[in-house]
Amino acid sequence: MNAPLAQSKSPTQRAWARFKRNRYGYLSLWIFLVILVVATLGELVSNDRPFIAQINGKTYFPILKNPTDLELGGDFATPADWKDPYVSGLFAKPENWKLGTLNPHSATSTDYFTKNPAPAAPSAANWLGTDRYGRDMVARLLYGFRVSIWFAIALTVTGTLIGVLMGAIQGYFGGRIDLTVQRLIEVWGAVPELYLLIIVASIFEPSLLLLLVLLSLFGWIGLSDYVRAEFFRNRSLEFVKAARALGLSNAQIIRRHVLPNSLTPVITFLPFRMSGAIFALTSLDFLGLGVPSSVPSLGELLKQGKDWLDAWWIIVPTFLILTITMALLTFIGDALRDAFDTRKS
Repeated sequence: MNAPLAQSKSPTQRAWARFKRNRYGYLSLWIFLVILVVATLGELVSNDRPFIAQINGKTYFPILKNPTDLELGGDFATPADWKDPYVSGLFAKPENWKLGTLNPHSATSTDYFTKNPAPAAPSAANWLGTDRYGRDMVARLLYGFRVSIWFAIALTVTGTLIGVLMGAIQGYFGGRIDLTVQRLIEVWGAVPELYLLIIVASIFEPSLLLLLVLLSLFGWIGLSDYVRAEFFRNRSLEFVKAARALGLSNAQIIRRHVLPNSLTPVITFLPFRMSGAIFALTSLDFLGLGVPSSVPSLGELLKQGKDWLDAWWIIVPTFLILTITMALLTFIGDALRDAFDTRKS
């Protein structure tokens, strides 16, 4: 009774069922998604500006539009600093109130009125302490994780698209096209990537977009070899020959028949490629070749931890976040590999 039902499932449904049977991978996927959502909505979790504030009968929404100090009764036309003693003192009046985020700090704000020298140890005001510039560690970790994970997603997507395209061209057409492209790839792969990054970093101001472009130029080479091999194997199958005999164009055959049957290594490698992208950005930031220090970065925090070894609250949480993230992606990758293993029912 159960065998016909199992056979009636589509390949995607059977793969999802095998993925769910891997408990560590399935649980890791949900944990990773929850962390990703929380980090993406970081401003709603950690922000020095409250959601809503009522001061002297007026209602403000600082998280959307920060009022000036002058609007709040101060002396300056600059945006209000909600850590300023004058602004915080306004809420001593019973008619004034505010509703803030869970962690009342942003990644770039510094409390200039604190009496604790930076880097400050964990306290009730800063749960994981502050970094060398007096910035809250919880906010820096949250925003830094968001930068790292979305950079990894963008790099994985761009590198995967280029790798699939190049591998498909080589594997499907073969012959001189394959030989020529393969020689060009070998020449391009011999270019010292780190030296190129150093040269570009010395000429241009580092940015996430610049790093994404540079790393995407090299991040597809390994994947293209796997796609090329899959296309070599699948282009000789009977249904592909039948499609070619029916007069379908090369683009239609690739899109409908060859590509869907060649995506197994692409999908199973995605979590591991994301791990590599996170590690690459962290390493470049640690070496000072990544994003500016003003941008929240896990690599920049590791560099601070190296310079301030007595401030354990900087390096330990950063290392734990990187370790947990890599472990989650590894478990997800293992589960995907099992899910697409057709030898398992």
